[in-house]
Amino acid sequence: MCISAAPAEFSGTTLYAGRLRHPEHGLVHVLGYQNSAVNLASGPNAMLLHVPARSMGRRNFISTGRHQDLLSRMVEAVTPRAVGAVTMDWMGGPQARSGVEVFEHDVYTVLLTGNAALIPAELHRVPPHKRPRIDPGLLEFYAGHYPEHTFAVCCFDNAQARRAKPLLLWYEPHDPDLLTAPALDAHTGGPPALDARVPVDHWTIFGTDEAPDGWGHPVDYPGTLRQRLRAFLPAEVIGERHTGGLPNGDFALSHADLLRGDLDAIRRIGPTR
Repeated sequence: MCISAAPAEFSGTTLYAGRLRHPEHGLVHVLGYQNSAVNLASGPNAMLLHVPARSMGRRNFISTGRHQDLLSRMVEAVTPRAVGAVTMDWMGGPQARSGVEVFEHDVYTVLLTGNAALIPAELHRVPPHKRPRIDPGLLEFYAGHYPEHTFAVCCFDNAQARRAKPLLLWYEPHDPDLLTAPALDAHTGGPPALDARVPVDHWTIFGTDEAPDGWGHPVDYPGTLRQRLRAFLPAEVIGERHTGGLPNGDFALSHADLLRGDLDAIRRIGPTR
C-alpha cells in the first residue's frame, strides 16, 4: 500500500486527494495519507511518497495539531454508501527542485527533494535512530520513472511506527485536472514490480471546492478546528473502499469525473515513462 525503504507491513490506509483554491496559494491539490505501520526491519525504516508537484518545501506540510482523526472523519462521512474494503492513510514556500530539505513532522524526519539522486548524500542529516538504508535500485527507479515529481522520504524508528498522525500536505500540481493519490506498492525495500497485481485495503477519498449543491457527503469536523487548517479541508467528500487485488499503481480521478461524482472512473495509473 506504499513503498518502504525496508521490509514493513502497512494496513488501515486512507488516501485523500482534493482540489481547492486557497486564499493565499491559489489553485492547489491537497494530499492526505494515514496508515498503521509495522516495521519488519531490524533498524530504521521510511515510507517513500512520490508527489506530482512542481516544487515543495517544509511549509507544504500542514500540521494537524490535536486532530488525529481528520481522515477518519472523511471515511465516516462516506461509509453509508461506500462499497468495497479499507485503505492506506496518508501521511511554506516552494523550494528549488534540486534542493533538499530535512525537517521534523510529527513522528517522522522528512527528507524532501525534487531529485531522487540527491537522497543518498543527504541521509546523514537524518538522526541515526531514524536513518534508513535505501536500496540504490529503488532510487534509480524513482529517478527514471518519476523525474518531475517531488519525493518525501518519511523516516521513522521502530517505536514510532504505529503512532503517526495523518500526513496532510498541499502542492501546486503538474496537472490541475487530475487528482492522484500515491499507492504504488513495494514493501521489500526494492523497486516495485510495475506489472504485478498487488493486494489493496484502501479508502480513497476525494474533495473539491467546486462541487455543485447536493454533491457528496458533509464531513463533521470538530468545532475547535483552526481556520488555517480548515482552509485546506473539503466541506464534502465522496469516496469508496478498495479491496482484493489490483494492478500496481497510484489511484487517479479526473476533476470532471469528480464533479460528476463518478467513482467508477477511479483508475490505477503507473509512471508515464
